[in-house]
Amino acid sequence: MGINLPVVVAVIVFVIVLVIFLVIRNHKDKKEYEQELMDEELPTEKGDKKNS
Repeated sequence: MGINLPVVVAVIVFVIVLVIFLVIRNHKDKKEYEQELMDEELPTEKGDKKNS
């Protein structure tokens, strides 16, 4: 039995695409999380009627 080359190539391509997808998603989630933390840390101004 030999190695089925098309299956191996398909699996390798799938793994590469999955890794790229996860890296991009992680980067996006990190940006959103950092922005959320920044929004929570900002003090409200005294004249700000939105949070009163």
